Amino acid sequence: RRPEKLVRVGVVSKLLIHPLKSGKAVSVAVAECRDLGLKHGGLQDRHWLVVTDEGRTVTGRQEPRLVLVSLTCQGGRVRLSGPDMEDLQVPIHQPENPVISCRLMDNDVQGRDCGEEASRWLSRYLGKEKTFRLVHFEPEMRTRRPLGSDPLFPIFSQHEVAYSDLCPVMLLSEASLRDLSGRLEKGVTAERFRPNIVIGDCEPFAEDSWEEIQIGSVRLQRLMSCDRCVFTTVDPETGVISRKEPLQTLKSYRLCKPSEKHIYKSSPLFGQLHTVKRTGVLHVGDAVYKISR
Repeated sequence: RRPEKLVRVGVVSKLLIHPLKSGKAVSVAVAECRDLGLKHGGLQDRHWLVVTDEGRTVTGRQEPRLVLVSLTCQGGRVRLSGPDMEDLQVPIHQPENPVISCRLMDNDVQGRDCGEEASRWLSRYLGKEKTFRLVHFEPEMRTRRPLGSDPLFPIFSQHEVAYSDLCPVMLLSEASLRDLSGRLEKGVTAERFRPNIVIGDCEPFAEDSWEEIQIGSVRLQRLMSCDRCVFTTVDPETGVISRKEPLQTLKSYRLCKPSEKHIYKSSPLFGQLHTVKRTGVLHVGDAVYKISR
């Protein structure tokens, strides 16, 4: 094997954990990078999920106001917060509650029901006739292999996730965000695109070419670009969906190469999806190195 060469390509400018899928991001200065994504204290990325009574996943695509819901953990309890709602606290561990089989991206995944209080809180907040439930992914539960049976994506049979769509880590650069914002009437922030790691001190879209990177002791392997959908048109500050920008602008200059149409179709690409090759701890301010051989 040829010796590895580490080439500095940037610096970590922000670490974001989304404990509740489609919920508000929590910005942290330090995070463990585990096989299933980032963790800080009791918060683990996309380890809580909103589902219908039938167990179907509910995201910001269907309920845009979910992006305003904050889920935090302290003292063994989960706190739910949202506009015009009183905060609700329930225990993180409720072993007496049933484990529900949920449906996410055409895969089955498990979740521990977080109880009737959490269900009532979500149903009242979302203001629908339907009943919504909160479930929690616990360490001993069965993970999912996203697209594992799809012949177009054989690489996904090699890694597993909890409630993330495809990969445990999504990475985006500040420069790419600035490039996009410069093309829009109103600029956008990283929070709109829900990355875990934001990289500074690099050129726009430099992250597209980093096949393997090292940050501290952590190693990340790029799997594919992140194809973008209507969820990017939900404003993370207001919870309002426009169904237009920034998706239309991204489509004007961030479509895939013709040879990749069978993978991405007509979705624009923004950010990179990574799997974790080596776990460790990440800090804001850490240097980012591209690995070349």
